[in-house]
Amino acid sequence: MVEVLMLSMLHHPNLVSLVGYCAEGDQRLLVYEYMALGSLEDHLLLLPADADDGSHQRQPLPWRTRMKIALGAAQGLEYLHENTVIYRDLKSSNILLDQDYSPKLSDFGLAKLLPAPRTDYSSSSSRSSSSSSSKVMGTYGYCAPEYLRTGKLSVKSDVYSFGVLLLELITGRRAIDASRPDGEQSLVGWAARIFGDPKRFHELVDPRLVMAMRVPTTSELKQAVGVASMCLQEHYALRPVMTDVVVALSFLATDSPPC
Repeated sequence: MVEVLMLSMLHHPNLVSLVGYCAEGDQRLLVYEYMALGSLEDHLLLLPADADDGSHQRQPLPWRTRMKIALGAAQGLEYLHENTVIYRDLKSSNILLDQDYSPKLSDFGLAKLLPAPRTDYSSSSSRSSSSSSSKVMGTYGYCAPEYLRTGKLSVKSDVYSFGVLLLELITGRRAIDASRPDGEQSLVGWAARIFGDPKRFHELVDPRLVMAMRVPTTSELKQAVGVASMCLQEHYALRPVMTDVVVALSFLATDSPPC
């Protein structure tokens, strides 16, 4: 099983831990560490935007918490890429949260180990950073455009998916939402029309944060949107590596000033 193999050799604070597994007959069971708060999707995307009964509604995630989650997910991806693993299925439902809202990547069923380092020294690069697949896998709305078009998979494919995730954290919107008006159903397509105009960045902020009067500062929002837009560059070569993303987000995830 791919997931057992991956989690047996990969260990990081932002990757879910495999406690054990069972393989008996045609039955397969994986046991993970308990993640008390469920998935990011539960807290970010399944929370009604205009609840009538406020007493029974979960409060929106504070901006600082969102950025801490983004940073943790980025650190998990950075670790995978350093170990030549492409995650391939980054999305809010695959990010689990412990009791302190610390994120851990889960579900490594689609993860792909890049080809082994070259040993013939015929190239200046000793290891490959991409792979090709005849069958596109992953979740629609998160997949990089070059992967959808050609099946070419690389660490930059994960970077694109991270950009989508960061946009979800900023906006509180789903990557794809058919219930929204035309022109807004694709989160990336809608946001891309705003990226070029910093005066409109406030339109991207989750309305729940606005209602709770917990919006980020102009500087914080500009930096977060800037990171997301770089990750979502159409051409993969223009996207940053996850190490650069981690550095940028580390400033947004600090506890001061309070949000």
